[in-house]
Amino acid sequence: MELRRAAATVALSCSILLLTSCLARQRSIPRITSAATQKLLTADKEALLRIMGSESELIHTLSATVDMVPALGSVNKGKITEYKDFLAYIRYRKPADIRIIGLYPVVRSTAFDMAANGAEFRVYLPSKNRFFEGRSEPAPTLSPNKLENLRPSVFLDALFIHPPGPKETAFPVDFTDEDNAFYILHILATGSDGQARVVRDVWFDRLNLHVVRQMSFDDHGEILTDARYSGWKNYNGVAFPKVIDINRPQDEYGVVITLEKAEINKPIADEQFVLRQPEGTVLQVLGSKPDQALPSTATDGSGGPAKKKTN
Repeated sequence: MELRRAAATVALSCSILLLTSCLARQRSIPRITSAATQKLLTADKEALLRIMGSESELIHTLSATVDMVPALGSVNKGKITEYKDFLAYIRYRKPADIRIIGLYPVVRSTAFDMAANGAEFRVYLPSKNRFFEGRSEPAPTLSPNKLENLRPSVFLDALFIHPPGPKETAFPVDFTDEDNAFYILHILATGSDGQARVVRDVWFDRLNLHVVRQMSFDDHGEILTDARYSGWKNYNGVAFPKVIDINRPQDEYGVVITLEKAEINKPIADEQFVLRQPEGTVLQVLGSKPDQALPSTATDGSGGPAKKKTN
């Protein structure tokens, strides 16, 4: 009997030890790569705003040769297809002049030529012998080829990280756990209904306080643009990301831009931003019906057609 009681006591003790070992166990925290030996940096809202403003203030021109990889699809659809890379040339001049020329892989003939001056933009597609004109801001889908719906404003908003506007407010949150170490700056604006909403999120890496992600949202809180930045380098003394990964989930396209060569704040001639309609190409004003597209017969002095039809 005593032996049985002793055995029962030992069994009960072992069960308690096993139970307590399950309820209380030590766990190491696997910090993000390289963070284990690097102290996380701290910053308040004013410091984060200064970081955003520095790029906006310091960059007046950008001239870059880039590798550009377009993709179609979205995470929401569960499929993304990447295409062959383009060699492309990007020219930018503050406040909103931009010119992007893309060359086909291997043969390196012109795939597209796009220019914008802020409100208006032009695109030349040699393979279709078409010349498009329209407003720079994103518009409803106009072409079944989703890449043809890309607008210069998408590039401008993703390439350059601007501070909040005069009618916007910002507040930061610390998103740091065992896997992440970021500050997220929420930028809010008041909608037409009088309600405040988040229009943009800017993510800062707490290892170096570089911007690593910028997300913009529509009136319903859905993602418009999700841009990610990596490989920050100094170009002519100004920091700029080497890789910019732009995704437009609602439009189901994206593009990864990798800088191969870049010059910042070097003079760029006015002619670099002028895109003239080639003779013999068909002009289409975006927003007009297909039967309103007209062939080019002449161009005016500014490079535009002498005659065109709009909607």
